[in-house]
Amino acid sequence: MKKQAEKRQVPDVDRLKEELKRERYKYRYMGMLRSTVSTLVVVAALAILVATLWMPVLQIYGSSMTPTLEEGQIVISVKGTDFQQGDLVAFYLGNKLLVKRVIAGPADFVSIADDGTVSVNGQVLDEPYVDELALGQCDLLFPYQVPDERYFLMGDHRATSVDSRSSVVGCVAEEQIVGRIVLRVWPLSQMGGIE
Repeated sequence: MKKQAEKRQVPDVDRLKEELKRERYKYRYMGMLRSTVSTLVVVAALAILVATLWMPVLQIYGSSMTPTLEEGQIVISVKGTDFQQGDLVAFYLGNKLLVKRVIAGPADFVSIADDGTVSVNGQVLDEPYVDELALGQCDLLFPYQVPDERYFLMGDHRATSVDSRSSVVGCVAEEQIVGRIVLRVWPLSQMGGIE
């Protein structure tokens, strides 16, 4: 009988306080966990929305933009429509996403000499981003006038780049352009703006 009485004992006040404190901690912990998870979900959704609508993130494939961009690098582009000569842009060609440099805009006249020197509207371009000039794959007759609402684009590695010099690519319509490349984010050692 004595053992049954011991089992039925009511816990003392200190034990009750300790158990209540444990329950409060558990409730607070679950609340913080829910809050943290919901915040992370919202941040991830916003990051995906921004990356999709305003600042697409792209990985570079191929060597047509060396030395400016190397294969495997990751860059951020900004959507827009006001592209200037010298801007790097990403655009769709069929189902492929390519990156090239804007050489000329709508209604400009482009000429490329046999040695690879590029002129726009009679002015020879200063192209410090090009290591060696080359005519490359070209089936156009010069001077060539860029059609309205289109851009003449070329890769920085002129000998290997297939770009607006070839009728395979041609001049790129503004609707095909995803955005202007503004920032390299990978590798971290080369992170920074792109010119």
